[in-house]
Amino acid sequence: MAQWNQLQQLDTRYLEQLHQLYSDSFPMELRQFLAAWIETQDWAYAASKESHATLVFHNLLGEIDQQYSRFLQESNVLYQHNLRKIKQYLQSRYLERPMEIARIIARCLWEEARLLQVAASVSQQAGQSPHHSSVVTEKQQILEHNLQDVRKRVQDLEHKIKVLENLQDDFDFNYKTLKSQGDVQDLNGNSQAATRQKMAQLEQMLTALDQMRRQIVTDLAALLSTMEFVQKTLTDEELADWKRRQQIACIGGPPNICLDRLETWITSLAESQLQTRQQIKKLEELQQKVSYKGDPIVHHRPVLEDRIVELFRTLIKSAFVVERQPCMPMHPDRPLVIKTGVQFTTKVRLLVKFPELNYQLKIKVAIDKDCGDGSALRGSRKFNILGTNTKVMNMEESNNGSLSAEFKHLVSVVKRAINRRRTWASLIVTEELHLITFETEVYHQGLKIDLETSSLPVVVISNICQMPNAWASILWYNMLTNNPKNVNFFTKPPVATWDQVAEILSWQFSSTTKRGLNMEQLATLAEKLLGPGVNYSGCHITWAKFCKENMPGKGFSFWVWLDNIIDLVKKFILSLWNDGYIMGFISKERERALLSQKPPGTFLLRFSESNKEGGITFTWVEKDINGKTQIQSVEPYTKQQLTNMSFADIIISYKIMDATNILVSPLVYLFPDIPKEEAFGKYCCSEPQEPIDPNDPDTFAYLKRKFICVTP
Repeated sequence: MAQWNQLQQLDTRYLEQLHQLYSDSFPMELRQFLAAWIETQDWAYAASKESHATLVFHNLLGEIDQQYSRFLQESNVLYQHNLRKIKQYLQSRYLERPMEIARIIARCLWEEARLLQVAASVSQQAGQSPHHSSVVTEKQQILEHNLQDVRKRVQDLEHKIKVLENLQDDFDFNYKTLKSQGDVQDLNGNSQAATRQKMAQLEQMLTALDQMRRQIVTDLAALLSTMEFVQKTLTDEELADWKRRQQIACIGGPPNICLDRLETWITSLAESQLQTRQQIKKLEELQQKVSYKGDPIVHHRPVLEDRIVELFRTLIKSAFVVERQPCMPMHPDRPLVIKTGVQFTTKVRLLVKFPELNYQLKIKVAIDKDCGDGSALRGSRKFNILGTNTKVMNMEESNNGSLSAEFKHLVSVVKRAINRRRTWASLIVTEELHLITFETEVYHQGLKIDLETSSLPVVVISNICQMPNAWASILWYNMLTNNPKNVNFFTKPPVATWDQVAEILSWQFSSTTKRGLNMEQLATLAEKLLGPGVNYSGCHITWAKFCKENMPGKGFSFWVWLDNIIDLVKKFILSLWNDGYIMGFISKERERALLSQKPPGTFLLRFSESNKEGGITFTWVEKDINGKTQIQSVEPYTKQQLTNMSFADIIISYKIMDATNILVSPLVYLFPDIPKEEAFGKYCCSEPQEPIDPNDPDTFAYLKRKFICVTP
């Protein structure tokens, strides 16, 4: 299905984003008219090569002419009018700049693809993917059908076993009645004939009994095979998918779905397994009352019992999960990073809702429990978990009555430091991964089952200044591996592709603000990491380049720089970012290309490339005394300066001293053409007006002050 057709099937919330995408970039009508043709062109290549851009641009005009001819034949005056206006607009604006229109269309197509990906991700979690809905729904329907089939077959077996029991009771009664008449060999001829008739009846009953036992054993074996298949679907697919989605959600991706549906499925299967186990025990009772040579129960029951017990054990062990990963309450957007001496929370859940287990399971918490084996953590520190590190699971912890335990007061403390071998000396503290383990024991219907589950690997920091690098480790790990226990990951960290990195970078903004990164912003970041290029898709990025090595000509790494910008956005300019007024990441060449075509006073907002701590600046167009276009920028504003004054106030009141020593405002229109008062006026601090008392002699003693940013 063409990308444009897929977009039109999205929910309203996504269509609104689509409208915003085309509101000031490229005519949506033309996107609609030429959907198939537009999607077959290599716009990214055209955006980098002027000769190809010129060719594609003229082809675009030719496609418009063809559409115009078609509407002319259909006498569609409105579409003819619109197409003529669109063609005139494109010719007047981009005839001399074909690479710019190629760049715009490439960005639109990339944003469309990203929108489809986000919608698919979110909708799939709810079981209604817009493009793969038939696949997802069918998969869930098959699972539901299989669970219903299991329940039905369990009930059918229940009925058959009751019939078998009645048949066996009849056989047992007749056999004992015949036996009570004495030794048949001593009876007279007539009695022997009657006895032979009764013996024949008993043999028929025994044959029927044997046939039914064999049928039940066969049905049980088939049922257990079906249970095993359904269980693998639940644990190896559905539960594994949920765990992967949880990983993605932890690093800012689409929110994870709740576990209620999985819990319903797993509970249903567990109940069927317990009922089946009771049925197998019932067969043992029947066998103890009546048995015979070749009895199928004697031969098959032990194997069936072992299989059902193993299935139930495996299911219960898989159902013990970490519902909420460890997180410090003061840093909810950065889970899996915990600081020594600071409380963190976590929550475990058993996805089997058995009321009889309420308040029966005592959970114990430990950290680095298995650090003595071959897969052990190789780090420089060992920890203890203090606080309330034991808790009983109960159904009152959650609103839905699930069996869970929430730990709200856990604290990690350093137990001891270890001298690392020289070979591991390069592994810094923020690359050390630790596992928090939860253990308990289940006693249910005569079975003892040891349960254990672990959190995703956490990074333990001792100072909050280590948070950025620790969070980078969490991002890299959860982006690149599904292995939940690979604590030696950073001894040889794998490389990532730019596509993977671009997605998580956008998530860092969209998860804490209302706006992720668009194609142009991501292209600027790609250039920061990989250098000048055309198509970054598939390019590899090492862990060192992302987080450890300084950027060329800078004294800090890419991630340290970006993380400070994220912090700047969240704390000081969130509303401006959410409303799309901050262009943010843009190369100086692209900035100059955009502004040079605009009238004096047009400005844009971008992040500083040279400030490690995160800064934002504005760049504007002005004319010198000779009428020549000049592009000017102000020194970046940092967090320290923005603590005392809002950035919107700075923009509104910003002045410069002109050649005649008069204060003038160089900022008039926010790019492309929004009056600055319209864009930023609503964010400016307005001082409350106090009532004036004309009789107060001090009323007019002072003039009100207003802070104005001035550049000489």
